Amino acid sequence: MKVATPAGFRDVLCDEARQREAIMRAVQDCLDARGYAPIETPTLEAMDVMRAGGHLPVSPFKFFDSQGDLLAMRPDVTLQVARMAATRFAGQIESLRLRYTQRVFREAEAKLQAAARELTQIGIECIGESGPEADAEVVGLLAETLSLAGVRDCTLALATVGVLRALLEASGAPTWWKNRVLGAYHASNFVELDRLTGPHGAEPELDDLLPGADAVRASVPPVFAAAIRALPRIRGGREAIEEVRALVAPLGCEDGLDDLAHTFDLLTKAGLADCVLVDFSIMSSFDYYTGIVFEAYAPGVGAPLGSGGRYDNMAAAYGEARPAAGFAFFLEQAMAAAARPADAVDRPLRIAVPKGSLNADAIAALATAGLDVTGLENPGRQLIISNPGVDYVIVRPTDAPVFVALGAADCGICGKDSLLEADAGVVELVDLGFGACRFVVAEPAGAAEAVSARLRERGSIRVATKYPRITQAHYAGTGTQVEVVKLHGNIELAPLTGMAERIVDITATGTTLRENDLVVVEEVLSSTARFFANACAFRTDARIVQLTQALAGAAQAPASGIEAEQE
Repeated sequence: MKVATPAGFRDVLCDEARQREAIMRAVQDCLDARGYAPIETPTLEAMDVMRAGGHLPVSPFKFFDSQGDLLAMRPDVTLQVARMAATRFAGQIESLRLRYTQRVFREAEAKLQAAARELTQIGIECIGESGPEADAEVVGLLAETLSLAGVRDCTLALATVGVLRALLEASGAPTWWKNRVLGAYHASNFVELDRLTGPHGAEPELDDLLPGADAVRASVPPVFAAAIRALPRIRGGREAIEEVRALVAPLGCEDGLDDLAHTFDLLTKAGLADCVLVDFSIMSSFDYYTGIVFEAYAPGVGAPLGSGGRYDNMAAAYGEARPAAGFAFFLEQAMAAAARPADAVDRPLRIAVPKGSLNADAIAALATAGLDVTGLENPGRQLIISNPGVDYVIVRPTDAPVFVALGAADCGICGKDSLLEADAGVVELVDLGFGACRFVVAEPAGAAEAVSARLRERGSIRVATKYPRITQAHYAGTGTQVEVVKLHGNIELAPLTGMAERIVDITATGTTLRENDLVVVEEVLSSTARFFANACAFRTDARIVQLTQALAGAAQAPASGIEAEQE
């Protein structure tokens, strides 16, 4: 009999439970005094209701009930509140101020099995009011409630989705290109954004094209491409808003800037100037938010503490349209931020440095960027090398994204392949240009007819690889059903022994494949080394921005190693 709690769930014992109660009581009293009334939503919601509201933030638990309806355990409360406002409160009250403290349930993704699957979400929704005053009220309350939870040195990053929406609409670019730009913003992938907006443009993928459409490169006016590329790199105080205005005003794309500036001024008057940061890299969930967006960060914490924004279109999906803005944060993350060491703000910058073939070039890149790399070339058995102002954490390339995503390192270097396989939600900043290699599909020479016959007879083939996520994504894109077998070494043996029909592996020269009588039958992707950062560290630690600029300036590779190899 298994007596442990399921993965991602845990018991809360007495001392912690009392601390949680005290925080929740203080926050509830604060919000109640501001006129926010309590509500509760059901644990289960029809999946169609969740989908109707737009972007689902995470994968929810799903199951069918006895009537055959697909239900979801709520992964987020905002969609439910929008449904409630449009139906239960329809035509009753012009303005609603609602608050909640509820458990939410999220299926853990394979990339981070340590992630909690049950969390306590605290939030508010201000429904029926629009404009900077309402936005400033919501942002200010997030700062106040996090302070009540004990969070110190909190940074509130603000932006508006209006500017990017306007730029994309006015650019005249094809829909597939605009969708991929939005995807790059959503993933905080600066490298992909640079590739899409670079001088060579980008080609559509099969999924981007409607039947009969021509597979041509996007033709985007250079002024729009340059503005879209520059926008997420703008951050700072009130002056950052004017920098954006100067960038987009000649293009007629100032949507939302006046309201953002007014909101910023109101927050400054409220005494929040020191913790508010204008940062246009935080924009995401464009089918969800319609105006201001904001996220809360604390130094030394690996993930955002909370987020929110304006979502004026959501209630219309359920009935009566009403403007709305709100925020939510997780109690557990706020408590972790409150408990972090007092010196977390001042500790050395932690960089994950890869072992193996990327090691020498990574060290050279860091040295060229001006960092002291003494001891890195011959660390012996040391796993952390400490130099003035910087700690180097020596890891396998495949582990680097996980160390950075969970906050054990602030930033790091590894191949694009490791980032894709980990899918760890980091900010991809610079293509460093070295460590070029290709992912390929290979099979025994002369086996093409036999592989095709198996696919016809059984409907699938077996593929061995060290990289199951990349392999699954590749074959999903081609529409071929595969059975993936994960191996850890010598995967060339799989087709030679009959274990699998094909392999997906990395190759630089193809020598190992030829020596084992294997031939390349498909190209999957090309990979070069990337510099990347933890999302929270990137937005709270100026040293990462400085290092990014130095590495980008030193890199001599083309804007995209993928594009360079394909051409």
